[in-house]
Amino acid sequence: MKLLNFLLMGTMTAVMASCASDGAIVVPEAPLEECVYMGDKTEFSVWAPDADAAQLRLYHSAQDEAAFKIVNMKKSEGGLWKTTVRDDVKGAFYTFQVQKGGKWLEETAGIAAKAVGVNGMRGAVVDWADTDPEGWDQDKSPKIAPSDIIVYELQHRDFSIHANSGVQNKGKYLALTEEGTKNPDGLSTGIDHLKELGVTYIQLLPSTDFATIDETRLEDNQYNWGYEPLNYNAVEGSFSTDPYNPVTRIKEFKQMVQALHKAGFRVILDVVYNHTTNASVTGFERTMPGYFYRMCEDGSFCNGSGCGNETASEQEMFRKYMVESLEWWMKEYHIDGFRFDLMAIHDIDTMNEISERLHAVDPDVVIYGEGWAASAPAYPAEEIALKANTYMLDKVGAFSDNIRDAIRGPLDCSNAGFMDGVAGNKANVEFGIAGGIEHPQVTVQAWTNNPLQHVSYASCHDDHCLRDRLEEATKASENERLKMVKLAQTAVYTSQGIPFIFNGEELYRHKQGVKNSYNQPDEINAIDWTYKTKYNDLVKYYSGLAAIRHAHPGFCLGDAELVREKLQFIDTEDPCVVAFRISGLEGIDSAKSLVVLLNGSKKNAKVEIPQGHYTILAKDGQADAEGLGAYSGKVISANATSATILAEM
Repeated sequence: MKLLNFLLMGTMTAVMASCASDGAIVVPEAPLEECVYMGDKTEFSVWAPDADAAQLRLYHSAQDEAAFKIVNMKKSEGGLWKTTVRDDVKGAFYTFQVQKGGKWLEETAGIAAKAVGVNGMRGAVVDWADTDPEGWDQDKSPKIAPSDIIVYELQHRDFSIHANSGVQNKGKYLALTEEGTKNPDGLSTGIDHLKELGVTYIQLLPSTDFATIDETRLEDNQYNWGYEPLNYNAVEGSFSTDPYNPVTRIKEFKQMVQALHKAGFRVILDVVYNHTTNASVTGFERTMPGYFYRMCEDGSFCNGSGCGNETASEQEMFRKYMVESLEWWMKEYHIDGFRFDLMAIHDIDTMNEISERLHAVDPDVVIYGEGWAASAPAYPAEEIALKANTYMLDKVGAFSDNIRDAIRGPLDCSNAGFMDGVAGNKANVEFGIAGGIEHPQVTVQAWTNNPLQHVSYASCHDDHCLRDRLEEATKASENERLKMVKLAQTAVYTSQGIPFIFNGEELYRHKQGVKNSYNQPDEINAIDWTYKTKYNDLVKYYSGLAAIRHAHPGFCLGDAELVREKLQFIDTEDPCVVAFRISGLEGIDSAKSLVVLLNGSKKNAKVEIPQGHYTILAKDGQADAEGLGAYSGKVISANATSATILAEM
C-alpha cells in the first residue's frame, strides 16, 4: 500500500470502561497466560476487567455442540477472571464466555490462545512438551553478520504447491523440511534452491491463525495470504497436515523452523497486529468491546488499515499484549525477526518498547515493517511509526518505497522507472544506495539514523511482481526486460540497506498480471519451477549478487558515519546513470575499494574512477564473486541497461 500524506489526522476516541476507583483500566503485571496445563490440573484465566461474570466451557472437540463441563470463574487481580480445573484435561478444547450488563457475550478462545482447534474458535489444552520435534531443545539460530542479511519473502503455498515443485508436502510447513527436491529437469527446488540462492533470512507471510480459510474444507484448494488475523499466538492450521490436531500444526511449524536453522537460515515472521479479521468474532470484542480498537466518534471502527478496523497499540493492555505475543514467538518457536504489516498504525512508543524487549531476548533480532497505512490512522502523525519517523525508532527499520518506485516505476504502472531509462529517478536511487541516511551528496530527505533501518527492494507480495510490472509498463522484448530485472536487483544488492527479494522473482515468475492476488487460485500465485530451467541465467545472476555481497561487507557498512565517510557518488551527466565508489575499506573488506555503475540508460555509459587494478565482479548480465576477469585503468563502463561492479584488490 502506498504511503499517504496525512494532512488530516483524527483523534482516538476508543470506548473505555472504568474498572478501578480512579477510572483506569486494570492491567495484570504478570504475563498473560490463559491456559496453563500442569498434568493433574489446568489453570485458566481471561482478561475482562469490566465484566459482571465469566465462565469456562470445556469441549471434547473443536466442533462439539455441547460442553462437557462449565465452570464459573472468579474475579482476580489485574482484571483477570480465573479458575482451576483439577483433572487431566489434556486434549480438551475450551472457550470463555463473559457477561456484561446482564448479557452474555458470545464464546471465545480468548485473546491469547496459544493452541487452537480447527478454524480457531476454541482454544486447546496441550502439553507443550508434546509439540517439540526431536532435537528441538538443541535448535539454534545461525549467527549471521548484518552485512550478510539478505531477506527472501516466502508464501508457504506459492513456494511449493505447483505439481513440478518436486515437494511431497506441497503447500505445507513441512515443504521447507524436505531436502533433495528437484524440478522435472533435475534442478534443485525448495530449501536446496534457497541455499543455492545465497539468501540468509526467510520471511514467512502470515503464519499465525487467520480466519479466511475454512480448515474443514481444505480439499477445496482455498487460497489466502492470511492478513485477517484471528489468534495472534497460535499457528495457522491450513499449512499443517492435520488442522484438527493442535499439536500437529505446532510441531510441524517447529520442524520447519528447525530445518531452516539447520540449513543456515534465520526466520522472520510477518505479523499483522494493525487490524484483525471481522472484529465481532475476535476475543478482543468478546471480552472487552471497544478497548483494543480505535473507535471513531460515531461509534464505528476507525479504518486506517483499510481492512475494517485498526487496533489501538497505545492502549496499555494491547501494548503489553503485542510485546508478550512477540516474545512468545521468539521463545517458543525460535523466530529470529518480525516484519510488521502497516506498521504506521502502531505508535512509536510501542514499537520502541517492542524493540527493547525483543533485543533483550536476542540481540540479533531483525525488526522492520511497512512505514505506511491504507489511510490516515486515528492517531497523531508525529506519534506513529510512519516511514518519515523511522529515525525516531530504535533498531526498527522500514521498507523503502523511495528506491522501489525509483528503480521499477510508480504504483500506477505508467512507466518502469530507472531500469527502463526513465529520467527523474536518480536522486531516489542514490538515496536507496546510501541506505536512507543523511549524506552530503544525497538530496532526498533522510528518514533513517542507520542504513540497516532501510529495507531495499524492487517488489514484494503486494502489487505487481517484477515480471508483470514490466509487461504492463513497457513494450520491451523479454530479453530487454530480463536485463532490467538484473539492473534493478544490482541496485538492491549493492545498497547499504537490507536487501529484500520476493519469492520466485529470481525465476522470472508471473502472476498473470494480477496486482493484488491475496485470494487468487494457485493458477495465479503458484511458482512454476520449470522457470528455473528456462531462466537459469537469471537465477545464477541473483546467486552471484548474493555471493558478491557476502564477500564484500563494504556494501553494508552498518553505520551512518562510515557510509558518509566511505561512500562517494561519482558525477554523471546522464539522468539514468548512477555511479558510486566505496573506498578506504582496509580492515573492513578484502577489497580496498568497490566501484559500481548502474546504467538505466538506453546507451552505453562510462565514468572516470581512480587508476587501479580491479577485479570485475559483474558485467553484461553476469555476476561472480570470484571474478569475471581483471581490469587495470581509470574508466568503468556499462552497456545500456546493465551494471558493472569492480573491486580494487
